[in-house]
Amino acid sequence: MFENFMAWIDKRLPVTDAWNKHVGQYPAPKNFNFWYFFGSLAMLVLVNQILTGIWLTMNYEPSGDGAFASIEYIMRDVDYGWLLRYMHSTGASAFFVVVYLHMFRGLIYGSYQKPRELLWIFGMLIFLVLMAEAFMGYLLPWGNMSYWGAQVIISLFSAVPVVGEELATWIKGDYVISGATLNRFFALHVVALPLVLVVLVFLHILALHEVGSNNPEGTDIKKPKGSVKEEDKSKFEFHKHYTDKYDIVDAIPFHPYYSVKDIMGVAGFLILFCWVMFFYPEGGGYFIEAPNFEPANGLKTPENIVPVWYFGPFYTILRVVPDKLLGTITMFAAIAMLFALPWFDRSTVKSFRYRSKLHLFNIIQFAISFIVLGILGTMAASDLANLIGRIASLGYFGFFISLWFYSKNEKTKPVPERMTK
Repeated sequence: MFENFMAWIDKRLPVTDAWNKHVGQYPAPKNFNFWYFFGSLAMLVLVNQILTGIWLTMNYEPSGDGAFASIEYIMRDVDYGWLLRYMHSTGASAFFVVVYLHMFRGLIYGSYQKPRELLWIFGMLIFLVLMAEAFMGYLLPWGNMSYWGAQVIISLFSAVPVVGEELATWIKGDYVISGATLNRFFALHVVALPLVLVVLVFLHILALHEVGSNNPEGTDIKKPKGSVKEEDKSKFEFHKHYTDKYDIVDAIPFHPYYSVKDIMGVAGFLILFCWVMFFYPEGGGYFIEAPNFEPANGLKTPENIVPVWYFGPFYTILRVVPDKLLGTITMFAAIAMLFALPWFDRSTVKSFRYRSKLHLFNIIQFAISFIVLGILGTMAASDLANLIGRIASLGYFGFFISLWFYSKNEKTKPVPERMTK
């Protein structure tokens, strides 16, 4: 009965074909390691954010007078409302943790290089929309730090020449941050941006499955049709979409091999996630700041206005530049550099395993600079912090600039034709 039912469905909607192409028989390199958990974990957290967000909106009031009180109502009076709220707030930080690690994996293994440039661009668009989504959601609790944090970020748009003040007023929907601002941020956070995010994730996966997954060796499992000897081919029979166009080597079906492996990764992630959610939901003030337990007050400025930790690196880059307009440009340039990474790297070798020690050093200093910028972004400004921030900013931008110069004629190791590990 089930086979007949699926045959009836497949004649009208290619469910089985899509399953085979994208999951069941999708050829994945056989040497995936720990770093390849974070893509599936990002999908898990996205589902968590959407589902918990839907339930939270059922009791949330998007108004200046009722927003903070509705959060308190959810936390205290709604059945398991505290759990939903902490799942959502902890999930926001978890989202950025797995996305940053997912991006770092792409960086060290060269997953942005040809033919995966568009895949990288879609990933960076997801990152950009995710930051906008997080910023919009950050204002919704209508706590005092949310209020003043939004005040600082929106004021950046006033630095735009000629139209800056009008632009900032248009974003706020008022001359000051008010219920109108909260209402439009709520609409964007709940409806518009999630739709864009889901579409981008869908395109990201389509692009991935068209060009194929990269791997720690940086070798290509897709060979031109007929170029591989029969005895060297993979022992597994893949979907005809691939076998008609390529010879597949050193690959295994994604399901059940990596689907089971990802389940183990999910189990480990959920243990850590639940520990934070149940025992450390405020994250020491990094996930939910102390001033956000007070209602928004335009007459009471928090002692230190700093963003949530995941905005820290870019906020530091903004803060260490004395001029407001130049600082804003530099901050957005830091994000634009990530978009342009496939064209900064002119090497034909993907994985850091076969690249020069200079490249390895450059990656390490970039990671350290990014972490330092993130730490400074959660601290109060000082002369010493600004000095360290400027040095770390030079390290951040220096990664891309130096990559452009040395990658063209970089001395690399020979990349094996087949996977060695």
